[in-house]
Amino acid sequence: MQDGTLLPLKSMKDQCSPAEWKARVDLAACYRLVDWFGMSDMMANHISARVPGEGNAFLINAYGMMYEEITASSLIKVDLDGNILARPDFGDLNYGINKAGYVIHSAIHRARHDIDCVIHTHTWAGMAVSSLACGLLPLTQTAMRFLKIGYHDYQGVVLDEKEQESLLRDMGDSEALILRNHGLLIAGRSVGEAFNWTHRLEVSCRSQLAAMACNSPFSPVPPEVLQSTYMNYQPQTRRPYGLMEWPALLRKLDRMDPSYKF
Repeated sequence: MQDGTLLPLKSMKDQCSPAEWKARVDLAACYRLVDWFGMSDMMANHISARVPGEGNAFLINAYGMMYEEITASSLIKVDLDGNILARPDFGDLNYGINKAGYVIHSAIHRARHDIDCVIHTHTWAGMAVSSLACGLLPLTQTAMRFLKIGYHDYQGVVLDEKEQESLLRDMGDSEALILRNHGLLIAGRSVGEAFNWTHRLEVSCRSQLAAMACNSPFSPVPPEVLQSTYMNYQPQTRRPYGLMEWPALLRKLDRMDPSYKF
């Protein structure tokens, strides 16, 4: 957004700790990357990050902003009860947060203390796979990392906090969940890890739909190979995915448009 079309917001940098500011910059970068890789849905959906050192607070997007215009200072700080703790002055726009976003993200941040970032998408590929009775199939090496992905049955737009219990039960201790007839939900121990899982899950969905469109038999993979491949992608086996990639992704953003850092 180097053409000056960003909202004229005042910087929030002097209103938060250095750790929170870093979280804001990383989260804003994640929004931009999700958009750049074709996984955004205008101003719908949401990505959140826990505020370091504040177990009761997380950052989330202002409902009404496109992903491509989100900056570190445009993010809203909210507690687990939905109270807004800090937000920029949006003037007459008076943006708040998405209620469904609060219900989903607060549930995970409250229950999963190992999680620092949550991403929810409505991509065409994710929605398509979420509507299939077969769900996500382990057709490719990338999809095999989601061999044990969970599923959450559709109960309508997620506005009722009563749904949090079943959402958490279906997610368990996994890093990803397919919301039936809805979309994808990913959780990571860092913003970089969550983005990595999101990108890989999206690619898995797209490749499955491409394979199904060929109307040809799938090439089967033996169960023991599926299991060993799944284990190879677990952080305790090799490395937490996303940590190595994240600095390179930030450099990519800096080359394209560094305004996310504002």
